[in-house]
Amino acid sequence: MQTNFKMLAKTFFGFEDILAEELKQLGAQAVEKGNRVVHFSGDKGFMYKANLCLRTALKILVPIHSSQLRNEADLYTMAYDYPWENYFSAQETFALDSVVFGEMFTHSLYVSQRVKDAIVDRFRAKEGVRPSVDLKQPDVRINVHIDRNQCTFSLDSSGASLHHRGYRTATNIAPLNEVLAAGLILLSGWDKRSNFLDPMCGSGTIPIEAAMLSCNIPANINRKAFAFEKWKDWDEDLYLTIEEAQLNKIQGLAGTITGFDKAPSAVAKAQDNVRNANLEEFVDIDQDNFFFTKKEEEGPLHIVTNPPYGERLVGDINEIYKQLGDTLKQRYTNTQAWVITSNLEAMKQVGLRPSRKIKLFNGKLESRLLHYSIYAGTKKVHKLKSNPTK
Repeated sequence: MQTNFKMLAKTFFGFEDILAEELKQLGAQAVEKGNRVVHFSGDKGFMYKANLCLRTALKILVPIHSSQLRNEADLYTMAYDYPWENYFSAQETFALDSVVFGEMFTHSLYVSQRVKDAIVDRFRAKEGVRPSVDLKQPDVRINVHIDRNQCTFSLDSSGASLHHRGYRTATNIAPLNEVLAAGLILLSGWDKRSNFLDPMCGSGTIPIEAAMLSCNIPANINRKAFAFEKWKDWDEDLYLTIEEAQLNKIQGLAGTITGFDKAPSAVAKAQDNVRNANLEEFVDIDQDNFFFTKKEEEGPLHIVTNPPYGERLVGDINEIYKQLGDTLKQRYTNTQAWVITSNLEAMKQVGLRPSRKIKLFNGKLESRLLHYSIYAGTKKVHKLKSNPTK
């Protein structure tokens, strides 16, 4: 029986709760939330499953050594004394990623350089040869995390960020990160049964992530490789068993999933990405200007969208947000609409009062995910119908 070990999943600010819930549902042990990270325990097979299935994780790290530092010299000594040969040989390559908080170290590149020097010097002293650094496709990727005087070395089991799902080969300007898109859908509380629409879908990331969520398709099933595949204890048979078990859980789609975009180039890219994800039977991408459309079905509709801004913006932003609100109010009743934006001033032009505001970051941009409930008639009338005794 494999033994459990500690791991951590990195994520975006504001996604800690939904990532923790994902981990619990997947079977993780000792789940504990931090800042942009969730700690948990599991065995090697669970590490494989976490990388394959988690929708809101950016990295899965495995801590292997931690120590307190008194000064800068301690960092070199800590790295030099650690038995890196247990994880890779002098003939293999490695890369370092560093994150630093505190006053002792202020530059992550400096930390990476010092740890690299120590690792190279250890191999040279013990074996007479040194491993090379490969920043693009290393055999082992090491994460260095320094929080004030506490330093932790971890193995990066993911490699490239887990938002690189493998299906998106064509993107529009300022494409939405796949992990961010999945998180927006989860935060919106979509029931996976009502019809789903992204009326400004760009390269199609939100509809694709919605389809994968609704059909229980593993988030990273289209990904070409994970870092753990180069580790000494890589167990391909175990991974394939886990992958097959997850594929057997795929289910059909209850409602419809649609994306609109008025730009022909964006529509073509979105359709390509849908094909790459093997989701043609689940996702419809149409060329349409949302402001000239109306809701086709009487039943409930769920909208999650990322309106254009910055480089994506063509036209006056205030007018675009006003039209967004007018379209929702006039032609999309019985709709739950969730909109992420970094332009809070323009969002005031929507003319609707959001029932929820969730602080998030879209890249480095501080943003809000806003929820608008669009009822048939006023909200007051809706409440009276729902509560006839009042």
